[in-house]
Amino acid sequence: MSALSETRYEVRFQSLFSEGRALSFPCDAQGHVQIDALSEQARHNYLYARVLVGREYATPTVLALCAH
Repeated sequence: MSALSETRYEVRFQSLFSEGRALSFPCDAQGHVQIDALSEQARHNYLYARVLVGREYATPTVLALCAH
């Protein structure tokens, strides 16, 4: 398996007020989250973070995760 196929991504919503606090969710390289694949709590948190971008959370960033 190539390193490219092992690359995983997450979309991260960083708190604007509490350094080190963030919400992260699995996504593809473009930042698209499969919302139906999330648990109910994760889905709630994802929608909550999206609504509060600019007020509680920064604009989300897509991060490549290292394969282990």
